[in-house]
Amino acid sequence: MIGSLTTLFLVCQILLGLLLLPFPSSSLPLCTDLWAPLVPNKTLTFCAYNGSVCCDSSKDLQLQKQFQAMNISDEGCASLMKSILCAECDPFSAELFKVKSGPRPVPVLCNSTDSGNSSLSKQTTSSFCSNVWDECQNVFISNSPFAPSLQGRGGVSVNSSASQLIELWQSKSVFCDAFGGSSDNGSICFDGDEVSLENTETIVPPAGLCLEKISNGSYINMVAHPDGSNRAFFSSQAGKIWLGSVPEQDSRGTLELDESDPFVDLTDLVLFDPSTGMMGMAFHPNFAHNGRFFASYNCDKVKSPTCSGRCSCNSDVNCDPSKIGASSGVQPCQYHAVVAEFTANGTASDKASAKPSEVRRIFTMGLPFTSNHGGQILFGPADGYLYFMMGDGGSKGDPYNFAQNKKSLLGKIMRLDIDNIPSGEEIDELGLWGNYSVPQDNPYSEDKELEREIWALGLRNPWRCSFDLERPEYFLCGDVGQDLYEEVDIITKGGNYGWRVYEGPLLFTTEQTPGGNTSANSINPISPILGYKHSDVNKKIGSAAITGGYYYRSMTDPCMYGSYLYGDLYAGYIWAAAESPEGSGNFNSSSIPFSCASDSPIPCGTVPGSSLPALGYIYSFAEDNRKDIFILTSNGVFRAVRPSRCNYTCSKEIVTAASPSPPPTSNYANQLTVADKELLLFLSSLLLLLGYIL
Repeated sequence: MIGSLTTLFLVCQILLGLLLLPFPSSSLPLCTDLWAPLVPNKTLTFCAYNGSVCCDSSKDLQLQKQFQAMNISDEGCASLMKSILCAECDPFSAELFKVKSGPRPVPVLCNSTDSGNSSLSKQTTSSFCSNVWDECQNVFISNSPFAPSLQGRGGVSVNSSASQLIELWQSKSVFCDAFGGSSDNGSICFDGDEVSLENTETIVPPAGLCLEKISNGSYINMVAHPDGSNRAFFSSQAGKIWLGSVPEQDSRGTLELDESDPFVDLTDLVLFDPSTGMMGMAFHPNFAHNGRFFASYNCDKVKSPTCSGRCSCNSDVNCDPSKIGASSGVQPCQYHAVVAEFTANGTASDKASAKPSEVRRIFTMGLPFTSNHGGQILFGPADGYLYFMMGDGGSKGDPYNFAQNKKSLLGKIMRLDIDNIPSGEEIDELGLWGNYSVPQDNPYSEDKELEREIWALGLRNPWRCSFDLERPEYFLCGDVGQDLYEEVDIITKGGNYGWRVYEGPLLFTTEQTPGGNTSANSINPISPILGYKHSDVNKKIGSAAITGGYYYRSMTDPCMYGSYLYGDLYAGYIWAAAESPEGSGNFNSSSIPFSCASDSPIPCGTVPGSSLPALGYIYSFAEDNRKDIFILTSNGVFRAVRPSRCNYTCSKEIVTAASPSPPPTSNYANQLTVADKELLLFLSSLLLLLGYIL
């Protein structure tokens, strides 16, 4: 009984800690079409929005005409209605209009005297929704956006000519129930002005990152098993995948993985050298039942009869492979990028092996050069589609301008539907590169110049991307630079990240331009949220290469919670970045100390002449089902552990002898909502009841 109560107490303590952590904002600067806001080429003349906005001059004119057609005679009401219409230009209009819940004619109007969380929006001293009712209830508004038929909520029964709010809605309370809302728990609402996020706390970088070494194995990928267990898949660049068991925190255990018994061996298919190999693997969200998994790798058509596909250097992209010539004895499009599907053997609960024979070839494309192939694949947690990260194809400076060419898939992030496979005739008719379909809401639906598969463009060599577990719209990618700058980008629908017009925030000039140029004035690039110059981190070698990471969402180190961790290939630097204000898309980054716990189950060793742990090269960061963060390196697998194990100070860490540390409670208690307090009361009652029963 005592053991049961102890376990229950620890579980509830962790649950309470989860509740008491700060709520991440669900907002990110996005427009109603889910594209990122951009700086318009011309200043808006009707809507008073500056900087990065969600309107161009054409949309601005459309809103002006819509406003004029309303024929509002009352000056006060007219001013409010103009601001409501222009909310479409707000950088946070996707959240204001709740586009993920379906279309709505107006933004959510603030309907509270308390903003709920002042870090998300300005303090509202009066209800904007109430103001709109008071000013406009008796004013005639033609083509009113507040018609009940548009909102689908309970207005009064009126004829189609009704145009006053008092005719459309029974009362102010009913009106504001339909159109109002508050900014509680990460939501934002419209108060008549542009959304302005405010800082409410000083961001203090973590004291350091404490690591333990749990394996000497060198792996390039790690993916948590979709069944939610402590198991995870590990893969090598050469083409093998293993299924291993991750030890509990504080157990001093090591990774249980038998390299002599791989889950699947694809080395016969994979071309392995320093710049090629099996770069990605992904497991279907329903893998536990259907056994479907996917590998992204390179192959050589000279060595493999199954390695064949269309060449990415073709007339559609203004490229002639015969004019490129061989590179180190390799002909253009001799190497290919492949995504292939495989199936695991075994029962639904224990799929412990797989056959190395393909079920189907999802994607195949010949590569013009021998480097910058990207290769990571991920399933989107919100949409279930497969995201495929592709580099610019190689050769210094992207001479053929593939990354900016909207007809090329090089230098892009693709978004594919692998659950709805079209017929062979449809694949040929649409000019697809394999067995997949294209989601209907891919950016090509709004930009007809784009190839169907493209989700984002203007990347050089995206190396390690991840979705935030708590906010899946935060899709962050590290993008390896050329000579000067390494960057992290928030990837959004249709986003252009600038390469090769820009390298990070810096204008870039290439030495050769057989594929033509893209002028800086002709694009509207999205700037990186984080980055560093090569000279800042690697003065001796004169080179650097970013390894993108993960948002830290584990309870193991509460002082690291909410930070985005990333590093450099050469393992001398690891950064923790914090968004400030929360939900703004603006980040501050700090290089943080990192060290190895003295009681690490496998000694870490140190870099000669340094106190740094001997990580070797940082290939990837990873995350398991417990949300713990791992670093995959040339010297082994390292896991982030409690800061106190490295003598790092974290005031939020609660050290217990029997369990990992739960997150803090005192600092965030004032952010609990009524629903949270009710849940706390329920948990307390549950403890008492179970204590009585046991």
